[in-house]
Amino acid sequence: MTDVATDQLQVWVDQELCTGDGLCVQYAPEVFEFDVDGLAYVKGADGELRQAPGARVDVPEHLRLEVIDSAKECPGECIHVVRGSDGVEVAGPEADD
Repeated sequence: MTDVATDQLQVWVDQELCTGDGLCVQYAPEVFEFDVDGLAYVKGADGELRQAPGARVDVPEHLRLEVIDSAKECPGECIHVVRGSDGVEVAGPEADD
């Protein structure tokens, strides 16, 4: 059994549902950023936006809570935080809260 406290997490944004509200960018600007289209995208450790639909990036350990909170607070319910080991969603619209 994996533990969300120790397992590597990944995050992705469904731009089809993004409202451009910006809570995610406020919570974790190292992970989320707006593009010119006004929608939020994830960005990798290299700072580059991942614009392919469903593109995932690893969540930095020190930002785990901020990224999980952004998924829980997102008005568009478009942020998906999943365990890297098995892809189970731990925060976001498909998570079992």
